[in-house]
Amino acid sequence: MTHDHDLVLRPTPAQTAAALHPPAGRTGGDLVVESLSGLGATTVFGLPGQHALGMFDALRRSDLRYVGLRVENNAGFAADAYGRITGEAAPLLLSTGPGALMSLAALQEAAAASAPVLAIGSQIPGAGLGGGRHGYLHELRDQQASFRDVVKSVHTVRTQSQIPSAIAAAWQSALTAPHGPVWVEIPQDVLLAETTLPVVTAMDATPDEIPPRPELTAVAAHLLAHAERPVIIAGGGVVRSDASGKLRALAERIAAPVVTTFGGKGAFPWQHPLSLQSWLEDRHTTDFLEDADVLLVVGSGLGELSSNYHTFAPRGRVIQIEADAGKLESNHPALGIHADARLALQALLETVAVREDPAAPERVAALLAKVRDRLAAQDLDLEQRVVAAVREALPSRAPSFWDMTILAYWAWSAFDARHPNTMHSAQGAGGLGYAFPAALGAAVADPTRPVLAVSGDGGAMYSIAELATAKQYELDVTWLIVDDGGYGILREYMTDAFGAATATELTRPDFVALAESFAVPATLTTPDSLASDLAAALKTPGPSVVVLPALLRMFEPTHL
Repeated sequence: MTHDHDLVLRPTPAQTAAALHPPAGRTGGDLVVESLSGLGATTVFGLPGQHALGMFDALRRSDLRYVGLRVENNAGFAADAYGRITGEAAPLLLSTGPGALMSLAALQEAAAASAPVLAIGSQIPGAGLGGGRHGYLHELRDQQASFRDVVKSVHTVRTQSQIPSAIAAAWQSALTAPHGPVWVEIPQDVLLAETTLPVVTAMDATPDEIPPRPELTAVAAHLLAHAERPVIIAGGGVVRSDASGKLRALAERIAAPVVTTFGGKGAFPWQHPLSLQSWLEDRHTTDFLEDADVLLVVGSGLGELSSNYHTFAPRGRVIQIEADAGKLESNHPALGIHADARLALQALLETVAVREDPAAPERVAALLAKVRDRLAAQDLDLEQRVVAAVREALPSRAPSFWDMTILAYWAWSAFDARHPNTMHSAQGAGGLGYAFPAALGAAVADPTRPVLAVSGDGGAMYSIAELATAKQYELDVTWLIVDDGGYGILREYMTDAFGAATATELTRPDFVALAESFAVPATLTTPDSLASDLAAALKTPGPSVVVLPALLRMFEPTHL
């Protein structure tokens, strides 16, 4: 009898000869890039530093494409977007200490949004590890401790022979649902020392699958088929697992209205008769969800933004499908199903009986009418015109990346993403400066479509240096900067809470002149000309900037 563990791939004579006589001049850095290539990586992001030079020198002996940004945090955002667009682990090469620590905010966003980023950082020489104070440049007592609470997993290398296995384990971790960032660190001397190890060839790091347990699927299918008012909340897990088609098929089979979270934008067709769209910060929607007798939550933990700031209190039975076991029933009691969204939806489609409900589209239409009436009473025509202008200008399948700015807050609720995996924002961790460097990463991932970045003037100042990156690589990204003279959303929050705003007003540059100093064409627009100006910029190859001076307001909150 032959067992699986007996099936060992034996090297050919040519492979044996090559392994016995590896090329001269290789270092530990070559083992890093060879491992990445063997796993299927084609592109790496990063920024060089003294301790990491062994990795960067090895890049010139590899076929990997290197995209260098000007700030490590921005390189992390670019890798995050590359991972979201491709579904592949995006390598991010960093140096020790300050360089590594500069990436933490980006890695927190990747963790919150489940973006697969494989961060590989250098370390001080191995003799300095262990917490002693040796006085090495960039020395930290425990560098990996800074990352352990942020990333999915930490992988430490001490010798060259550990490099391929550590990178393969990190790759597998990053791509096992829920996706996320991982951290690998390698001492400087290990990266620089010449190696006699064979060239790394094909690697195997297959992500683990998380199928649903069949007895849970059976219970969920029974509850949904016999529900009187079932509703579905579709989160980012549906998009990441490429399960939008299965979501639609299930919703239509059981006639269940669907609302998408802000992270799940595009998971369900916006104009579908069963689409509640994304108005989660609306009390009418909250009431509708609370009235469901069976609520199916797919790929969402029902966190702060997905629960109208934790004012949502479901009265019916909740079924929660979630790949992150830590999010199961973390906010509401439920029939918790630990599974990848795609596998769980497929299992439900194979199990659930057809449910008829001709009145469901009428209830959806009535809810959306209430939302429109609420907005119409608040004098928000300018804001809705700006959202509509961006939608008109942006090609249907072009991806967009949104910073933490008032227009993005509107877009979370009001923007029709049209297709899954095309609208992304920093709402996972809520940090500023995400949109433009992330858009650059998306343009690297798919150069066949233009990419839109949307920032406020405050968030834009985090990323100005990356105009040089956009120009250096001629990336097809249009950057819309909404200039309202400060941190607009914080201005609103403070004024509402305290009667006045503090530390929100900003001196800013002439963004048009600044962009042109990088040889990036720029346009000063108005709300009336925004659609045409933005469309023209998106049609022009290479980077461009469109500046919209406008003071936008948020719609009134319903959770207070």
